[in-house]
Amino acid sequence: MGTPEFAVPSLDILVQNGYDVVAVITATDKYGGRGNKQLLESAVKKYAVKHSIKVIQPKNLKKEEFHNELWALQADLQVVVAFRMLPEAVWSMPPLGTINLHGSLLPKYRGAAPINWAVINGDKETGATTFFIQQKIDTGNLLFQETIPIHPNDTAGDVHDRMMEMGARLLLKTVKAIENKSYSTTVQDESLVSHAPKIFHKTCKIDFDQPVQKVYNFIRGLSPYPTAWTTLNELGLKIFKAEIDSEQPKEPPGEFVAERKRLKIATQDGYIIVKELQLQGKKKMDAPSFLNGYKF
Repeated sequence: MGTPEFAVPSLDILVQNGYDVVAVITATDKYGGRGNKQLLESAVKKYAVKHSIKVIQPKNLKKEEFHNELWALQADLQVVVAFRMLPEAVWSMPPLGTINLHGSLLPKYRGAAPINWAVINGDKETGATTFFIQQKIDTGNLLFQETIPIHPNDTAGDVHDRMMEMGARLLLKTVKAIENKSYSTTVQDESLVSHAPKIFHKTCKIDFDQPVQKVYNFIRGLSPYPTAWTTLNELGLKIFKAEIDSEQPKEPPGEFVAERKRLKIATQDGYIIVKELQLQGKKKMDAPSFLNGYKF
């Protein structure tokens, strides 16, 4: 059960290791692209179709019709990677249970955006966890965990791509352990819980009246998606890549400074040097290209 690109290596590693994946449960197709005219299929569906795996795309996970279809598959184990919250009738169905691969070291960063929040908060490391699903989201008993570093200039995209591959290997290890009955579980320590709530466009607006390192972490923690943004002459301006200049600004926080093919924005104690950006209605471009065509 999964939808985005993050889930594909996990599906692939099970297929490549000879596991009988009886079906894939994924999101329904949606219209998108230019003019919302293109029918978009999930990355997991594309992989399943290519490998002749049965695809089920339920609109409602609580419908009896879906439960009957799932029951007919007689799966021993259900695997969830980046999907939706499941009703108990679904996660409790297989005899071996339902496991989830989550992109944090649970109980840290329970929720929808664990990779983003780890980078935004300036963490030096994160990781992935496999666990048995229980009633409340991301609360189940832990199976295995693995840690990966977050380098100082990593974006959320960089961490996502490394974790996607590492997580697949961790999932394979977990499935093999369940198959061989060679595992133990650990109850999550509720005193260590932190949350990684879903991120919305309005919460991606940059507050430059903060230390430069905090602003920089915010930008890289939202890159490449959903992307940190600010405004320039009342137009939205997304910032994909940036660097830090620790020089004490003369300008107030949030003021733009264009100099020698460099675009800087003042913060409390330094400048954000914008490297890659996209002005509303324009294409993504590097800062020198932007400065060539924009008159401040």
